[in-house]
Amino acid sequence: MKNRAAYMVGLNKMEIRETPVPEPKAGEVLVKIEYVGICGSDVHYFKDGRCGDFVVDGELMLGHEAGGVVEKLGEGVTDLKVGDKVALEPGITCGHCEFCKSGRYNLCPDVVFLATPPVQGCNEDYITFPADMCFKLPEGMSTKEGALIEPFAVGLHAAHQGKVGMGDQCIILGSGCIGLMTLLACKACGATDMAQKRLDYAMKLGATRVINAKEKDVLKEVEAFTNGVGIEKVFETAGSPVTIAQTPYLVKKGGTITLVGMAADPEVKFNFGQIMAKEARIESVFRYRNLYAKAISAVANGIDIGMVATHEFDFEHIQEAYEAAINDKENVVKAVIKL
Repeated sequence: MKNRAAYMVGLNKMEIRETPVPEPKAGEVLVKIEYVGICGSDVHYFKDGRCGDFVVDGELMLGHEAGGVVEKLGEGVTDLKVGDKVALEPGITCGHCEFCKSGRYNLCPDVVFLATPPVQGCNEDYITFPADMCFKLPEGMSTKEGALIEPFAVGLHAAHQGKVGMGDQCIILGSGCIGLMTLLACKACGATDMAQKRLDYAMKLGATRVINAKEKDVLKEVEAFTNGVGIEKVFETAGSPVTIAQTPYLVKKGGTITLVGMAADPEVKFNFGQIMAKEARIESVFRYRNLYAKAISAVANGIDIGMVATHEFDFEHIQEAYEAAINDKENVVKAVIKL
């Protein structure tokens, strides 16, 4: 066996090397990675060298959305067997802090999260990982879908944070994978009306109304079709200063804004006067928690997340894959790397 690993060795520069195949320790499994998704945070690191307050310092292996097959068991692993298809939940937490003990482990201050500097990611053939963070995929579910469970979990967490319920009217700002995953999650929770920039995919995935922000003024359009009332649940998924700044004007009085996307620059101009006057609530999303099993179950029962992956690249072309994710955003909704 050989282990190829792709490292970001500078801005917009990827290098593939051969590295040793790791050996699983007690409680771990060796996973042969088959698919890795390219996340918006990966793109920020690759293009800008940072995402929010997380800054790249030195070489970094990107990638944290992974699906693969169990290749070898470490000592004491009994819940998985060689050959099982799995999705990797990429954050390893301490299990002892107040956040872990209260179930909010995504806020653990000592989390080790793949491809979050300085932690290396999983753009490689083989990785060892804690067995209890490797979720077995059911029969009929591909490892490609397994790699997409991670962004779908973000969408589910966004819907939960926004407290989306039956009949809620929602608007989703954002043109990428997380926006579409949030759309799927909100529809699954019973939301009725959505707006999304990627018109074709949004409509295919269940949006009932779309606004092309390049052709129309989003604020005026929303004001018109809501008779000036605004939208009950507003989701910002792009991490763009422009769309983040729009949210206070779009939200209905007493409504909820859920900030999902993380901007490259952590400081963004925002009108809190609108928030105060409307007594609107602001929720935020940092990854997800306790949702991998639910996400897998939802996909197994018919939620089509595979459609979100519009482009697939071989591992040898990972440089081109990242360049496409940066430079061809109109067409590349979600790129995945096939190992």
